[in-house]
Amino acid sequence: MENRNLTIEVNVGRALRALRIKRDLSIRALAAKSKLAVNTLSLIENDRTSPSVATLRQLAGALQVPITAFFENGSAQNRVAYIKTSAHLCVAFAHGTLEELSGGLADCNVEPFVITIKPNAGSGMQPIVHTGHELVFCLEGRIVYAIEDRAYLLEPGDSLLFEAHLPHRWQNVDAEIARAILVLYPSDERDHPTERHFAFKAE
Repeated sequence: MENRNLTIEVNVGRALRALRIKRDLSIRALAAKSKLAVNTLSLIENDRTSPSVATLRQLAGALQVPITAFFENGSAQNRVAYIKTSAHLCVAFAHGTLEELSGGLADCNVEPFVITIKPNAGSGMQPIVHTGHELVFCLEGRIVYAIEDRAYLLEPGDSLLFEAHLPHRWQNVDAEIARAILVLYPSDERDHPTERHFAFKAE
């Protein structure tokens, strides 16, 4: 059986140029906002160099987008995202790493990730609130989700689904890494809950 629409091509340079143009910024203006050299931005946009995660964080902060925005595929033809394990796009945030699973699926509001959380790390004391729903499925370790005034302990195989407008926080409660599948489903396409869950900010 022939598989169609399965190959996901990612071009960070093209995504950067599209985001810059969408915000009506020249390369010089973006360089000033991100504190990166004009030549560096030009090389990235022309696919002549691969940016480091630290550089992507600076650009994400300057453009006010989640770092995963650079890995989105703008092609409207992709209706199926089939990603081999070796091709997962993994980015770092302050307390761990995030593997993006949507593969740039066209017109998709669902944001699925595999999240790896460092020992004893968490989202912080400030509760997170966003639109839609949130699903967590624990793969490894133990994660506590505090939703309003109640705590939920997630161990391997446990899941949690809730309305994301309820104030919530998460914490790896062990001295070992924790891993989970996290699915964010904002009901407003303008909402980007990854920005509140994970501190993708310029260093």
